[in-house]
Amino acid sequence: MSSVPKDTPWNVHRLPRAEGKSFLVTGGNAGIGYFVAEQLAGTGATVVLGSRDTAKADAAIASIGSRVPGAKVKHLRLDLADLASLESSVAALELDRLDAVVLNAGVALDNPPRRETKAGHELMFATNHLGHFALTHWLTPLLMASPASRIVTTGSFAAKSERLDLDDLQSTHDYRPKRSYGRSKLAQMLFALELDRRLRAAGSTTLSVIVHPGGALDSLTPARPPVHTRTTGERLSHLPLGLLVQGKDAAAWPAVRATLDPNVCGGQMWSPRVFGLRGTPRTEPLWNHLVDTTTAARLWAASCELTGTRPTFTSPTRLDETDSRTAGSAE
Repeated sequence: MSSVPKDTPWNVHRLPRAEGKSFLVTGGNAGIGYFVAEQLAGTGATVVLGSRDTAKADAAIASIGSRVPGAKVKHLRLDLADLASLESSVAALELDRLDAVVLNAGVALDNPPRRETKAGHELMFATNHLGHFALTHWLTPLLMASPASRIVTTGSFAAKSERLDLDDLQSTHDYRPKRSYGRSKLAQMLFALELDRRLRAAGSTTLSVIVHPGGALDSLTPARPPVHTRTTGERLSHLPLGLLVQGKDAAAWPAVRATLDPNVCGGQMWSPRVFGLRGTPRTEPLWNHLVDTTTAARLWAASCELTGTRPTFTSPTRLDETDSRTAGSAE
């Protein structure tokens, strides 16, 4: 993925060059995704911001361009909540290969009522998990065309205390916004690990990696007007919190490392070094419920059905055999 030799110490402020590479960052127009895009743009790679809001994407591109001389950044209109639009969005990339996708975009609702997409899916589950699942399906040919490509999935601490209800994945019967958000992020993380198992079984060189950003506050995040602004008062009042958490620029470091570092392996989880909340990125042991392969396989099957897509990494015959073995182990 990069020119840095293996075993070279990682420096978040001195990233390896990646000229000629192409990276897609979903939700790259704001928040942590913006800083992932800005940092990747500094490597010389072409960075595509996946966003449904053209005006916000244009502002992000202008901001990155003002800080990264010669930055190659462009916008892809991408609405993860609209599953039917994703095939044409990927076609609009007009690329023959993709070196990495950072599945970063997400929506978090704080209050009822429960909201649905046009297709009738619960909005957070649809955007955070199903949209990224289907997007991965459509991106697979481009990722397979690039040796050692990466699929980097952004998880969350909100998923650590949650468990999936496989009989109510979309919170139809018992909707609680914070719990539904945590479960949607857990679904993403289980998907990333099941994806890595399937890539390995297919003999693919593409890696699937989980990252989580730790604690990230706007008040500790450097200003990037008009993408992000903060007052001096906000910054000073929250400085003590910097002992525990960090800004969104630092929260982007795990995803950037997972995208670029040749020492990263599939199936790993990268997070901030200090209690998983702040600091430079390092690997973290998988949480106990993330290694539940039965739940992950059943979620994969349900996601195929709900999205009408089926990410494939090998010949249909071999995939059918793999699916049969997986289904058998899930019974």
